[in-house]
Amino acid sequence: MTKDELRKLVRAEKKKVSLEEKKQRSEKIWQQLETDPKFVSASVVLLYWSMADEVYTHDFVQKWAQKKTLLLPVVDGDTLRIKPFTTIDNMVISEQFGIGEPIGDDYTNLSDIDVIIVPGVAFDRKKNRMGRGRGYYDRLLSTCDAHKIGVGFDFQLFDTVPTQPFDIPMDSVVTETEVFL
Repeated sequence: MTKDELRKLVRAEKKKVSLEEKKQRSEKIWQQLETDPKFVSASVVLLYWSMADEVYTHDFVQKWAQKKTLLLPVVDGDTLRIKPFTTIDNMVISEQFGIGEPIGDDYTNLSDIDVIIVPGVAFDRKKNRMGRGRGYYDRLLSTCDAHKIGVGFDFQLFDTVPTQPFDIPMDSVVTETEVFL
């Protein structure tokens, strides 16, 4: 299956799941993640503010913001800038994707990031990740040595996904029912 075919298949599956069900499934993912020793010991975590079709992060971000330094990406052209999340009141809705992004100074000490939690369109059992096709995360991940955890729903997990040399694999992948370390 090509990347385009796989994206189309996953997009159709996502449309079958209500927002409420996505939130319930997401909670199972976060419960698994909260027991991961890498996450438990992490001081600085890069997350993401979820779009409607992704693993829902809004409650998780707010829960952990008081316990860890949480960072969120901000889309700037073809790159992701990183900014600290402080409160939901310190966010604006991006014009490009319509998602919440923190305002304030960029976080530039990328070497201090312990864990990066990464969304994806599809993952495989070898911990490969396929994104939306713009390369935002692959470019960012190529500059960081942090532990990379891919999160997705069970229907986003495949035996194999098509990869290219610039695709950055995950160190682990977490779904509602499976964890690949």
